[in-house]
Amino acid sequence: MRAIEITQPGPADVLKLCERPMPVVKAGEVLIKVHAAGVNRPDVFQRQGSYAPPPGASDIPGLEVAGEIVDGDLDYTTLDIGDHVCALVQGGGYAEYVVAPIQQVLPVPKGWSMLEAASIPENYFTVWSNVFDRAQLTAGETLLVQGGSSGIGVTAIQLAAAMGHRVFATAGSDDKVAACMKLGAERGINYKTEDFATVVKSLTNDRGVDVILDMVAGDYLPREVSCLADDGRLAIIATLGGGKATLDMAQVLRRRLTITGSTLRPRSAEFKGAIAKKLKERVWPMLAERKIKPVIHTVFPLEQAAAAHALMESSSHVGKIMLQVI
Repeated sequence: MRAIEITQPGPADVLKLCERPMPVVKAGEVLIKVHAAGVNRPDVFQRQGSYAPPPGASDIPGLEVAGEIVDGDLDYTTLDIGDHVCALVQGGGYAEYVVAPIQQVLPVPKGWSMLEAASIPENYFTVWSNVFDRAQLTAGETLLVQGGSSGIGVTAIQLAAAMGHRVFATAGSDDKVAACMKLGAERGINYKTEDFATVVKSLTNDRGVDVILDMVAGDYLPREVSCLADDGRLAIIATLGGGKATLDMAQVLRRRLTITGSTLRPRSAEFKGAIAKKLKERVWPMLAERKIKPVIHTVFPLEQAAAAHALMESSSHVGKIMLQVI
């Protein structure tokens, strides 16, 4: 099969088209003929040599795909050979075939194309796990999304807004701020020209927000703590701004704040399967009704994966960067 491999840690051009053996299907897995795959920030980190695949996972990058089931262990599922599905995988998505644990495989939402469906898994699993499971965003609460124009950001904005929450989002340009508001954010905040903590406090009568989804960390943390409401929760999913920060722990104690973080890739298939069940029950109906829409910025053919990574690193996109495999 054709695949994209990382020839050595380095810049985008270390990604090269190659021929690889077909993956071997094990018990509890299905083999998917890939039509499209999503490009995500962890793929970039893996290419740079700072985010190794979990033990036993493919060294081929790619964490989400959509395609057709062509083989596998289907004894205890409602899925069958030939079904169109999307899946979260531990690696191997930049290829013509990939294996996925059956728990992490979901049907393509009604009315969605394969390309659109491939944009779902990584972002939706991540947002659901962190915003709704870990941070426990509940009815009547407010959410601040850092990096609102990213794939994660546009997912969090749309999902929370569709569920009736007030959502605020940061972005790095006025055009991106406008895009966030078009997707459902009540207020977009240009972090280059505005202080998000000051804006959030003004929008909430100094109360602050209940939940923050953060992929920046670093020097954002003190300001995030300052603009959390009492009993607020901060969910960190990446450290693009650095892995260290100084916090006012007295605020954390006095106002009963929760700071949590997680990475999804190394978690078990059982853990991810539990998220998949919640998504199918709570989110798939909204996707089928187009209450939440795909936001795809650019599509590259598989062989141009290096160009896709270069675009990702430029941060000039809004939404998802995709690879068309078939």
